[in-house]
Amino acid sequence: MNSLPLTRDLVLIGGGHTHALVLRKWGMNPLPGVRVTVINPGPTAPYSGMLPGFVAGHYTRDELDIDLVKLARFAGARIINGYATGIDKDAKTIQVAGRPPIAYDVAAVDVGITSAMPDLPGFTAHAIPAKPLGTFASRWDAFRTQAVAPQIAIIGGGVAGAELAMAMAYALRDKQPTVRLIEQSSVLLALGYKARKKMLAALDANNIEIVEYAEVTEIFADGIVLRNGRTIRSDFTTGAAGAKPHDWVAKIGLDLHEGFITVDANLQSSVPEIFAVGDCAHLSHDPRPKAGVYAVRQAPVLFDNLRAVLSGGALRPYRPQSDYLKLISLGEKSALAERFGTAYEGPLLWKLKDYIDRKFMDQFEELEPMAAPDLPHKMALGVKEALGDKPMCGGCGAKVGRAALQNVLESHFGDDAAEVQPGQVMSTDHLRALTNDPVLMTRIAAVHALGDIWAMGAKPQAATASLILPRMSAILQERTMAEIMTTASEVFAKAGAKIIGGHSSLGDELTIGFTITGLTKAPITLAGAKPGDQLILTKPIGSGTIMAAEMAGKANGADVMACLDLMVQDQAAASAILGKAHAMTDITGFGLAGHLRGMCDASDVGVELHLDAIPLMDGALELSAAGVRSSLFEDNLIGAGAIDGPVIDLLFDPQTAGGLLAAVAPKSVKTALKELQTAGYTASVIGEITATGRFKTC
Repeated sequence: MNSLPLTRDLVLIGGGHTHALVLRKWGMNPLPGVRVTVINPGPTAPYSGMLPGFVAGHYTRDELDIDLVKLARFAGARIINGYATGIDKDAKTIQVAGRPPIAYDVAAVDVGITSAMPDLPGFTAHAIPAKPLGTFASRWDAFRTQAVAPQIAIIGGGVAGAELAMAMAYALRDKQPTVRLIEQSSVLLALGYKARKKMLAALDANNIEIVEYAEVTEIFADGIVLRNGRTIRSDFTTGAAGAKPHDWVAKIGLDLHEGFITVDANLQSSVPEIFAVGDCAHLSHDPRPKAGVYAVRQAPVLFDNLRAVLSGGALRPYRPQSDYLKLISLGEKSALAERFGTAYEGPLLWKLKDYIDRKFMDQFEELEPMAAPDLPHKMALGVKEALGDKPMCGGCGAKVGRAALQNVLESHFGDDAAEVQPGQVMSTDHLRALTNDPVLMTRIAAVHALGDIWAMGAKPQAATASLILPRMSAILQERTMAEIMTTASEVFAKAGAKIIGGHSSLGDELTIGFTITGLTKAPITLAGAKPGDQLILTKPIGSGTIMAAEMAGKANGADVMACLDLMVQDQAAASAILGKAHAMTDITGFGLAGHLRGMCDASDVGVELHLDAIPLMDGALELSAAGVRSSLFEDNLIGAGAIDGPVIDLLFDPQTAGGLLAAVAPKSVKTALKELQTAGYTASVIGEITATGRFKTC
């Protein structure tokens, strides 16, 4: 809940080290009135300092990655999963593929650098650059588990290439690897004499073959070709040289230095409302090499200066240190240290590096959610019990339970949509936001509302929108409405419907809903299930548990992103494929058990549910086993009624924009299942309808 209106948009482009630290600081000390957005291609940001250790096998992938989803939740920011492709500095908008432009008042760029290696013929098809780190880490993880007597080629003989070479050799030491470090001049020229001598000795100790004064001209499936005609075999080719800025940066219209964004002592670009930090920036007042230590130390200055610009305060300069301690991994748990021309090596330095790296990463694990406000000393009886012991969930987790609705609505309680006249059905649905991103929330709410129409076997016809925006300034209202309505129009147009009107108001939080009509010759209801019918479910379950965990900072960011991706998957094709189902519903707020109970009651049949066949979202079972529950769980447990046999808690988990559940004649199941899976649905047969009237699991 926002106690003050939102008046300014701050957008952080990229999840680099500086921005990660800024988000952490923002979560501990937010600036009221600012809406924060972070744009990053993926739910995590790998920490470059631990990459060689990960490659060597000293760290797991989870230990390598900063979970930006958790961090954004802690900071109260919306996270957008996508690549920024441009900035319009005049319109003050940012382009991200697949969504409307994102407006900003102040923006900061921390997208790091990319590799020039793909410019080599054959590189894109047959090799992998060391940056971006996330893609490289995934490819290496897959390769090292299946490699046999591998041949590896690293293009680029700088410190980064040498670290990777030794880490790879160590990781594959039991598989007789051949690792070659290829450099077009001489290797390790950036190091001082003493450090270079020790690094060369370490490369030799790791059996790294150094190929100097060798220019690579082509990459092919099984190796590389050098300018002198030599062919070198390679099963895994990577590039740790040729770092360059992202191409889109050059098109912004900012002052650049060799393609990098030029910034002053305040970290501001030539356009004062755009800041830049990390490897993508060039410090005009005090140039420094590209190194993570500078990005880390820019974070407090960027944090203070962003707050200053957004609140009308004074900025402060960033003063980089003249030199820093370089700690370089040597494959095994040993490291080399260089500073001011001196160099040392050994296991104790690895322990120091490991301590520093883990301490840095621990900052992003120890994120305590903000405490709830204290309750009044005196209040009405029942207030504490009504509040519960955790925040109310968003999406379908915020709905009224099945048992309460059934008691109140009585005969009006039943099918997903109502037939208002022959051939036309209508439904309405709205959701309390479960994400701070209006575009993503609009997609979820639209697909969720359309689910009632698709569950009746109808084709969407027309829709009206009902919106509640959090309190915000007029300009932010306009920006948010533009994002919502542009997205909604796209979703409904794809579904074959048109938005014909709506209503909007301001309130405490974002709520999005739609009333929809649909056309069908013969509505599919809950009442047609027959004994012997097979039950097909088109989506996995578990979204209520995952999003409840996300609110508490307990969910894995990748699982959250995968869950959201399933929510926005529409059910249009599934509805058409299941058009001859005897009965159908969509799984939403009441959970699988509650909605299946509704089908059984309406059809006067029983069910035998196969627990092992029910598809579950990644991470949901583990979170459920750890006691994570949606705030609607208890109501759904009561609403589902008596169940014979074993149960899992996810049966009562409320689903937002969940899948279709259809009772299908046995002769049609095989064909329907094949068509659903071909169409991209995680469809499964999860049970069958019985004549006993019992809800049984096995």
